[in-house]
Amino acid sequence: MADWDYVIVGGGSAGCVLANRLTEDPSVKVLLLEAGPADKSMWIDIPAGFTKLLNHKTFNWNFEMEAEEGMANRRIPCPRGRTLGGSSSINGMLYVRGQPLDYDTWGQLGNRGWSYSQILPYFKKSENFERGGDDSRGTGGPLNVADMCDTHELCDAFIDAAAASGYPKNKDYNNGNQEGFGYYQVTMKNGKRQSTARAFLDPVRNRPNLRIETDALVSNIILEGKRAVGVAYSVLGQKREARVNREVIVSCGSVQSPGVLEHSGIGQPELLRRHGIEVKHELKGVGENYGDHFAPRMNWRVKLPITLNEQTRGLKLVREIYKYYATGRGALALTAGVVFGFVRTRPGLDAPDMQFHMAHASYDAAQKRLLEKEPGMTVVIGQCRPDSRGSIHIKSATPGVEPAIRPNFLSAQIDRDATVAGMQIARKIVSHPSLEKYIAFENKPGKDVNSYDEWLDYARQNGQTTYHVVGTCKMGSDPMAVVDDRLRVHGIAGLRVIDASIMPTVPSGNTNAPTIMVAEKGADMIKEDAKAGLKAAA
Repeated sequence: MADWDYVIVGGGSAGCVLANRLTEDPSVKVLLLEAGPADKSMWIDIPAGFTKLLNHKTFNWNFEMEAEEGMANRRIPCPRGRTLGGSSSINGMLYVRGQPLDYDTWGQLGNRGWSYSQILPYFKKSENFERGGDDSRGTGGPLNVADMCDTHELCDAFIDAAAASGYPKNKDYNNGNQEGFGYYQVTMKNGKRQSTARAFLDPVRNRPNLRIETDALVSNIILEGKRAVGVAYSVLGQKREARVNREVIVSCGSVQSPGVLEHSGIGQPELLRRHGIEVKHELKGVGENYGDHFAPRMNWRVKLPITLNEQTRGLKLVREIYKYYATGRGALALTAGVVFGFVRTRPGLDAPDMQFHMAHASYDAAQKRLLEKEPGMTVVIGQCRPDSRGSIHIKSATPGVEPAIRPNFLSAQIDRDATVAGMQIARKIVSHPSLEKYIAFENKPGKDVNSYDEWLDYARQNGQTTYHVVGTCKMGSDPMAVVDDRLRVHGIAGLRVIDASIMPTVPSGNTNAPTIMVAEKGADMIKEDAKAGLKAAA
């Protein structure tokens, strides 16, 4: 008999959820392996610390995308969490479920059990919504979901300008109706970040049937024929193996889960052979179907000294630090996006196709998050359901090496049209007379950008990822699917992938909440299949 019933590869947004749920049964032994270190840093707990984590040398893999002509040959940064909690330990903490349309589409693609009505219970199960529960919202779950701690006059004015421009206000965009503008909900508790490590792992770390190993880099899944029987890994250079009685679960996220499979000989034969890896099982979809939210950022100079640019300098910063530690509020309790917006860019759409993130701050560099010295405001636009698809594959036989991330942003015409339309809508809202007392001028892209080609060129030259990478081990039954609708890898027994990589299409919004939902549902599937297997063996 092996030492473990389940080995979870990756202690991120999905892995921490799985570790919690699978060890609820005291007879089940679980090993959780995380390649990064323990999540011990004040920057992880302080919400505004995300600015320090976006390119942190310890807690971030600091990947970069391949240079592509459609993105002006830039290497766009692709941060990924490298610690317990994964990217939920370094992200902007925005809680966005997506739209019912997203999940009904998954169901219509043939994935049984994944329509909105079927996955809604898992969203509710995971959350503790501070406002209280109802038909669509949950209470009592491990993950605390709070309203933004503070409002702000410039944010209020922006929401009012959107309403005056014909876009409704919305008090809860997570209740099945996204459309409109308001303040984001966040995964925080008492002013501190609620990563999945904090919410799901910390309460159960001392369970005797759970072992957590950090600094544990998995090199490959151990296969015997067409069955996964364990994993080979190293801890600070020391090689180890872990064998399983039941299953290996890959939860390394959309950027790295394909690589774990490819290093194990599962994937496209020609690519594996090119890197000297023995082909164990052909699956052409591994690493394909990359989807993401592409996001140009627009900013404006503000007339009044009321933005975060000034609030976080000198004596004002000292006051904000005191305020945060005394009350859990203030500038240090704010995150990347403060105000949300979900709009339709053209008539005839059944649901919004564009997401806005607005903040009363502006930055010298989108990735380093260096606040400008003068007052500013930023609006980030992102198409909800892009059609463009890219790929992520290993480019070395050595585990842990940066993969080749090819997003193929704006390759689909509908994505280019929606992106241009989204920026134009943002300009229209900010140009409303009700904001005149606040706005000095549009800084980027600036008033000289007006034609379709000029807007598109600005997007290509300046747009970034919003870090919502999905789809690279997609769920389905077609020839490019990697897992079935119970998240089992096609053709390999005892192996599942459970994280954002299984999403067949991009959800309409930030992807951490959907990833947690996938893990909740995946845990239940594992339990159900184990029970069915025991009955069959009896």
